[in-house]
Amino acid sequence: MFRSRLERILSKRCTLLGVGPVSGNCIDAAIELANEFDVPLMLIASRRQIDSEEFGGGYVNNWSTQQFAEYVIEHDKNGRVILARDHGGPWQNPLEQKKKLSLRRAIESAKSSFRSDLNAGFQILHIDPSIDIHGNPGKDEILDRIFELYEFCWSYSQEIGQKVLFEIGTEEQTGSTNNQEELNYTLNCVQEFCSRNKIPPPFFVVIQTGTRVMETRNIGSFDSLLRVADEIPPEIQIPKMVEICNRHSILMKAHNTDYLSDESLQWHPRLGIHAANVAPEFGVAETRALVSLLEENSMHDLSEKFLKIAYDSRKWEKWMLPDSKASDFDRSLIAGHYVFSNSEVIALKLEAGKKLRTKGIDLEKFLKTRVKSSIMRYLQNFRLIRYL
Repeated sequence: MFRSRLERILSKRCTLLGVGPVSGNCIDAAIELANEFDVPLMLIASRRQIDSEEFGGGYVNNWSTQQFAEYVIEHDKNGRVILARDHGGPWQNPLEQKKKLSLRRAIESAKSSFRSDLNAGFQILHIDPSIDIHGNPGKDEILDRIFELYEFCWSYSQEIGQKVLFEIGTEEQTGSTNNQEELNYTLNCVQEFCSRNKIPPPFFVVIQTGTRVMETRNIGSFDSLLRVADEIPPEIQIPKMVEICNRHSILMKAHNTDYLSDESLQWHPRLGIHAANVAPEFGVAETRALVSLLEENSMHDLSEKFLKIAYDSRKWEKWMLPDSKASDFDRSLIAGHYVFSNSEVIALKLEAGKKLRTKGIDLEKFLKTRVKSSIMRYLQNFRLIRYL
């Protein structure tokens, strides 16, 4: 049923939105907007954000997969939110990297995580074996890993009676675009595998559309005013990629869409991009709102304490450009949402909330409203609320 609903929305030349559940307020904001505007939203949980109890949950509310799914299902009164796994695969959980698991053990670990997803009622699984801590596998080797995980997930979903759609990706985002030959090759191999094994083809394929998030901006070619040397401009390349996807009856999905300009976002439905994911931008929006509110209400000590906890977490490191000029304050803003479930931050927010209530301000409601505004930018530019 949810597949037909997605296809019906797409027939109106929209781009579907995948919201990264980077915080409790972000999850609530997505659920409320999906129900208020009667529009499907995908909550795309990475294994760092949400994972099974076996892996200790994730940084978002310290929730396990089951706890996250139960919360969403309970609060999504009209059934508008789609539970989706983002970047499921070997070494996608930090514990697997820390333990330096072998390929075989990492694949089995990924299967265990996917099994928990399906048991919890996840409806879309992104199979992404693009990370390999031991080397640089070739295209065919990555495809073999996709096929093994794909067959496992499909077989298990049939065993427990869980309807599921698949999303595949074969490489990390680089900021450039795919070429047509490699996309054709990938989709031909996938179609052959699915036909041979009598498995439905994937619903989405992740395409490099010229997007890549670093710090608090998008450094990819999609939003660039200048042409990139030796690269076909996105507005020329992407329609050709969409045409290939349409030929295979597989939908095209973009990742790393954060921080693009409104004009660039408006080009997504125009170019025929079927879906796009956004995550860190929402976390940074909430963090900025928290720090601003504390500073504006003379809670400088709490603001400084929060910023220090965020900075000391060093969760900003993966987002830094090699020649970064970001200040410590900037780095703290980037890392802020990673520490919302830190016990010190929880206590800090409770203290701030009590003080703000005396001024008629509901802290969590204020933060959720800011996140909603950030998500709304995508709903509007992707034409998801135009047809209501």
